[in-house]
Amino acid sequence: MTTANPAPAPATAPARASAASAHRAVLRSEIRLFLREPGSLFWIMVFPTVLLTILGLIPSFREHTDELAGRRVIDLYVPVAVLLGMIMAGLQAMPPVLTGYRERGILRRMSTTPVRPSALLTAQIALHGAAALGSAALAMAVGRTGFGVALPGQPLGYAVALLLAVASVLALGSLLCALARTAKASAAISSVVYLVMMFTAGVWIPVQSMPDTLRTIVRFTPFGAASEALDRAASGGWPGFAQLGVMALWTALVTFLAARLFRWE
Repeated sequence: MTTANPAPAPATAPARASAASAHRAVLRSEIRLFLREPGSLFWIMVFPTVLLTILGLIPSFREHTDELAGRRVIDLYVPVAVLLGMIMAGLQAMPPVLTGYRERGILRRMSTTPVRPSALLTAQIALHGAAALGSAALAMAVGRTGFGVALPGQPLGYAVALLLAVASVLALGSLLCALARTAKASAAISSVVYLVMMFTAGVWIPVQSMPDTLRTIVRFTPFGAASEALDRAASGGWPGFAQLGVMALWTALVTFLAARLFRWE
């Protein structure tokens, strides 16, 4: 007579608890290191709102104009300031940190310990994503209290567009980390992409004020689509599915490429 094999004991529970504890420890460590970098904090959290404030102090930017359907230039620049904080976090702050870790062999050494390198990557993405959202909240609060910019008329649509924009920039930052092998190369590549994305986000010229041909091209970039989606949600409408689709497609494609190309050493 044969007997059935006993069910295996749930021995994985302690391992899962240990892994979760290790991930939390890595996240706490990365938060402490991030808070010790005043430069990153300034450029992500403060600079977009400072730029918004400077523009808001220009009298003509607070005047309603027929060219903007009765809106003001400062109304258009709140979504731009929101996107600028994201660009700073995902393209300027995160890639040099992760590339530096890999260049110094930190990721390789972590692979021989119970704490996997993926814990560090996850912590960096979560940290810079949270910083980008905090910067967005600050810019919106200052726009509202300082210059009377209305809060989003379609809050749910605004939140969806905001989260997709954050996902896009973090995916793009991860791809830059995958492509750059050294911290210097990361800084150089990030600077070029950063300038291009600032233009498509409307930092120098709001997307809504661009010539038709240029505006059509910019709409197919992640931040051009994000700018229009946020602006539409701010005005009370649901973001266009075309803009949301562009951001989702960019996020999926860039995430796939980053996962295929990323190396821990």
